[in-house]
Amino acid sequence: MKIGLIGLGKMGYQLALNMHEHGHEVVAFNRSPEKTKEIEKEGIQGVYSIAELVENLPQPRVVWIMVPAGKPVDDMIAQLTDLLDPKDIIIDGGNSFYKDTLRRYQELKEKNLDFVDVGTSGGIEGARYGACTMIGAEEKIFTYLEPLFKDISIENGYLHTGANGSGHYVKMVHNGIEYGMMQAIGEGFEILEKSQFDLDFEKVAKVWNHGSVIRGWLMELTQSAFSKDENLEGIRGIIRSSGEGLWTVQEALELGVPAPVIAQSLFVRYRSEQEDSFSGKVVAALRNEFGGHGFEKR
Repeated sequence: MKIGLIGLGKMGYQLALNMHEHGHEVVAFNRSPEKTKEIEKEGIQGVYSIAELVENLPQPRVVWIMVPAGKPVDDMIAQLTDLLDPKDIIIDGGNSFYKDTLRRYQELKEKNLDFVDVGTSGGIEGARYGACTMIGAEEKIFTYLEPLFKDISIENGYLHTGANGSGHYVKMVHNGIEYGMMQAIGEGFEILEKSQFDLDFEKVAKVWNHGSVIRGWLMELTQSAFSKDENLEGIRGIIRSSGEGLWTVQEALELGVPAPVIAQSLFVRYRSEQEDSFSGKVVAALRNEFGGHGFEKR
């Protein structure tokens, strides 16, 4: 299949190589031309405008976009809409909010363009060597594109989740679960770090990843991190929030589903970005007022 790929960031670049390696003909565009020139050295065709990308694709055109969620996706779709023909296909493989996806699907449907949402997981390594893909699409469009998804995904790692919007919805909840799992690992290792024992955290992570109930890729990555910096002294404990955890919590509230672990892990991320918090000062002051508990002065 010949496919246009827009966005050569960390994930998009690796996906392009993955597609190329599986025999798909990729036409790649990136806003900054340096990345386009770089991928041309890998044997992939680079173009330097959206119009040029569309001109180099056979009908029905398939354009996969990997740009940041929100306005960048809307802007890119607007550019493509002016250039594409009826029955051409746009794939959004980024972390878009599913309600935005539903809106875009309806807008493109009115213009006789097909739209597919793909939740893409597995990180950079997965994008390169076998991703986990969750695909929301009309049945006939999924059937047409299934060989592509099968090629770029790990074995048993792609799923037609159903109607448009469902791919990004399933990926959203996946990321919410991911927040909670990572937070539990972080808290567990902090307990170990504060204990009386002189522990080798890399070895602990390694043994936990061999036969224990909590074994898995995240524990493997934990071991890898400690192998590079045994006490993580070179890392500040600031955890950025990409948005998917927030969307998952919002969805839980709308559906009336209790999700305390995911919600708390989201709040911890917000707290991590504060050097000091006014709420913390208030609580410390209150503890001193009613119980004479000490507090640290600046």
